[in-house]
Amino acid sequence: MQVTGYLRDKALYISLSGEMDECSAEETREKCDKLIEDNAAAEKVVINLADVKFMDSTGIGFLIGRYKKASRLSVPLYVEKPNFAADKILNLSGIYSLIPKAE
Repeated sequence: MQVTGYLRDKALYISLSGEMDECSAEETREKCDKLIEDNAAAEKVVINLADVKFMDSTGIGFLIGRYKKASRLSVPLYVEKPNFAADKILNLSGIYSLIPKAE
């Protein structure tokens, strides 16, 4: 899983590319946490899922963990551009009640 991040207009944008599964979750988690910690002054965090080709329940746990980290810093977290399959998993899990889609 590739993780890239940048700050624009006081928002931290994190883009994920690849497969989100148990094998990739730990390294992805560490990279995202570092980006969030290094940009703690951001007013929001947006995780872009457009290039995530596969996501299982590990992805839900990953997103909830990043939500908790951002919440401790009082920063709202959003997801954007999940593909159809990922959107279906996220919708069924009810995660959008915690982490809304970015508009």
